[in-house]
Amino acid sequence: MLAKVLSGALIGIDAYPVDVEVDIAQGLPQFATVGLPEGAVKESKDRVKSAIKNSGYEFPGRKITINLAPADIKKDGAAFDLPMAVGLLTATGALKPGRPGRYVLMGELSLDGRVKPVRGALPVALAAKDWDVAGLILPEENAREGAIVDALPVYGVHDLGEVIDFLAGAAELEPCQVDVAELFREGVCGAEDFAEVRGQEHVKRALEVAAAGGHNVLMIGPPGSGKTMLARRIPGILPAPDFAEALETTKIHSISGLLPRRDALVAARPFRAPHHTISDAGLIGGGAYPRPGEVSLAHNGVLFLDELPEFKKNVLEMLRQPLEDGQVCISRAATSLTYPANFMLVAAMNPCHCGFLGDSLRECTCTPPMLQRYRSRLSGPLLDRIDLHVEVPRVPHKDLADPVDGESSAAIRARVEAARQLQRERLETFGLHANSQMQARHIRKFCAVDEAGHKLLEMVTDRLGLSARSYSRILKVARTIADLAGSERIEQAHLAEAIQYRGLDRKSA
Repeated sequence: MLAKVLSGALIGIDAYPVDVEVDIAQGLPQFATVGLPEGAVKESKDRVKSAIKNSGYEFPGRKITINLAPADIKKDGAAFDLPMAVGLLTATGALKPGRPGRYVLMGELSLDGRVKPVRGALPVALAAKDWDVAGLILPEENAREGAIVDALPVYGVHDLGEVIDFLAGAAELEPCQVDVAELFREGVCGAEDFAEVRGQEHVKRALEVAAAGGHNVLMIGPPGSGKTMLARRIPGILPAPDFAEALETTKIHSISGLLPRRDALVAARPFRAPHHTISDAGLIGGGAYPRPGEVSLAHNGVLFLDELPEFKKNVLEMLRQPLEDGQVCISRAATSLTYPANFMLVAAMNPCHCGFLGDSLRECTCTPPMLQRYRSRLSGPLLDRIDLHVEVPRVPHKDLADPVDGESSAAIRARVEAARQLQRERLETFGLHANSQMQARHIRKFCAVDEAGHKLLEMVTDRLGLSARSYSRILKVARTIADLAGSERIEQAHLAEAIQYRGLDRKSA
């Protein structure tokens, strides 16, 4: 007796169909799973057996072989429990399908037959649009996530018996419905507001420039000056993600198992702030079967690295590829995967080891060798890839005590969105949407400066010994400042402001 049930599995952030083939033959009782199953898949035989028995069905005491095709790709996770159980009951005749068409089934089975949530429901739902199926059957907790696609009916189920009754035609299930517009409205409501920040007007201006062009930024200041508070409010001034961006971000969170069960969509820009003890695999991604790291979880959002020099140097150097290419390639002996990692890097650090170099109230206790060791933790190539270096001084008491709120995030976001709109119109033919993504050919075309600007750049480049990458980033930041001002040309004032954001280059000159 042979039965086939359709399921799905993940490779990177995309899904592919998996045929769960169940064969029951004469012979001694045996349960074999083939098709390169990993540990969780091999253990499914015990979960499936108990779930079938505890749901009131008879488990066959014969030789059972389950093949997961294609058989040359490794399968991991517990999502094959449900299709295995349905295939076994179909092969024994306990389930006689009464509905036309095939359904994609995913779900982990509890020993009592309940269907538990799994990772990767959204990528499978997106891919299933091309699989010629009648719908998807997912755990209740994953149903809203799968219904976001709105291309196939998605049915949320509670237990194995409910699935069997539905497939047999003995019961009806209502397809899950999701209001995408409401999800986006909820995503906007949770952002923290810049109006709560006292003082630091020049830092707010720098962060507005960074948000307008998608530029990376490094804040340097003593402890307690507000670096973390400012960083956490950056997602609130970034343009709202469109549906395609939200889907791509949600896919990454879904396959990582980090999508909250009550949320069907990551409708706000993600903000990730890993601790400085994170490993290279945790930041970039990896493992025996590669999973996304923090740089991919921050895709289309903000990656905040507090106490930047405290991160392991080899971990920081791994940021070079995603900062340059917007993606991460992870190669292993068995597979090579590419994860998107187009994020805005926001980093913070103290000016020295003790944290009080240049502070107006406390004296720095660091010796010159200590200061040199502290700064040498950040390599030149990494700093070159950070567009803005901003000093964040201690906030004076008069600013802290000021009862008047500062400018709101909504007002700043309006200017950022206007600048981004200019960039989209300018760069859409190249498939780009922000100035930070421009390459050399785009810079030559869109970042032309006049004679006075050339003289200023020549003077600064010679005096500071800027690298070609730093030179290009000054031009890109100046282009963003001109966009915020609504200017078609990059003027000398725009260049001067961009140059002042290269603080670490000035100190090293």
